[in-house]
Order: sequence, then structure tokens, then C-alpha cells
Amino acid sequence: MSDDKHPAIAVQKLRKSFGTQKVLNGISFQVGEGETVAVIGRSGGGKSVLLKLLIGLQLPDSGSILIADEEITKLDNKRLNEIRKKIGFLFQQAALYDSLSVAENVDFPLSRHSEMSELERAQRVQGLLREVGMDQESEKFPSQLSGGMQKRVGLARALALDPNILLFDEPTAGLDPITAEEIGNLIVELKKKRQVSAIVVTHDVHGAKAYSDRMVLLHQGSIHAEGSFEELESSNDESISEFFGYGPR
Repeated sequence: MSDDKHPAIAVQKLRKSFGTQKVLNGISFQVGEGETVAVIGRSGGGKSVLLKLLIGLQLPDSGSILIADEEITKLDNKRLNEIRKKIGFLFQQAALYDSLSVAENVDFPLSRHSEMSELERAQRVQGLLREVGMDQESEKFPSQLSGGMQKRVGLARALALDPNILLFDEPTAGLDPITAEEIGNLIVELKKKRQVSAIVVTHDVHGAKAYSDRMVLLHQGSIHAEGSFEELESSNDESISEFFGYGPR
């Protein structure tokens, strides 16, 4: 699926440095329509920087980022904000507004960026919360929720504007194994139901097996390997097998 003529995301020769530290060293990859790609690698390998580049929070030093055939690195803020509406982003810490209820958090992008009436927005919010299993918690505040519940609400908010693309930053970080599996299963369900394209940045390579079509292993700013979980798992490359937890073969 990565060789689609019109991929959802196409990254070409992307470079980003901070001072003398090269974070991304000319990486290229694509995400096809409806495809989920897990970007894996050690801390400091450039995964989170890649996500910031993809939504225009940072600019690359060189290279291109095409989203739905549009080069986002050259856009003004107005057009970039239009593109961002097509992208749902789930932050590592869910990034909910503490002073807003669950329902108000999910309504936030709708109230700012949609033409819906208040009633239509309320119905949309309840539907989204139902989709992630949080419709009974709509009046609660983030501080009253577990980490896993906050991630679910963050996901509902990311889906509010019906995006074509979802970006996940460590969606299972800090969660117990059972809750992490539930979030993974939720990603699988959304993938089937909504046919969105997604990039999931994660350390949890075995959890990513459940929902990713393909994996991209970032190592020291470069793509060290690319393929399915099974292809990478069976690799004789020592650094890949160590990342998968098997040690040298």
C-alpha cells in the first residue's frame, strides 16, 4: 500500500537539526490511504519531532511533506490551519483542558471550527464519546479520570472534525498492559470503521503489531528498517532484534 500513486502522507528527504544535533537525517516514507504505519525507535530518535513537522509545529531544514498532495512546508498559516482540520492528533498526555468537562473538551474543536448548531454539536459529542466508550463520563473533569480514560477522551476530540489522517504520539505510554491493549483495540476498530490513514509513534513494538500495517524503525535520525512486524521480527540485523527484545542472534 506504500506505493499508492496518491498517498495520504509522503515524506521526502526530510532533515531536521537542532544546533549540531542531527535529529532527522534525510528520511523518506509514505502512508497509503487507509494504512496505519507505526514509527518505532529509541527515545531521542526523532519520532516526536517527525510528528511536529507533519502538523507544521516545526519546519524542516530541508525536504518535503505532502499531505493529500499538498506541500505543507510552504503554506501560510491560514492554509496550514485548513490542512490541520483534516488531521486528528492524539498527544502523549492526552492534553485535555483541566477546566473543561469531558463533553466540553470534545466539543472544543467543533465550537471553533464547525458550523454546527449547539444541538448538533451536543449530539456529535455524545456519538464520539460513545464510540470510545466514554459516553457515561461526559460530565466529569479530566482530573477525575484514569490515564486510559483521558486517552479515550483525547481520541474522541481528535476525531471531532472527522479527519482523514490520525497522528498518535505514544498512545499507550504510561498505561498498564490491559489498558494499553484496550487502546490498541480501539485503534483497530477505528481503522476498520473510518478507513483513516494513521501514523503511530510508539515504543510498544509488540502492541503496535495489533494495529499497524507496516513499521518504520528510526535509528539515529535515519530509517534503519521498514516492513511488517513479522518481517522486522525475523530480521538477522542485530540492532533490529535487540529493539524487538531478542538480543543478538
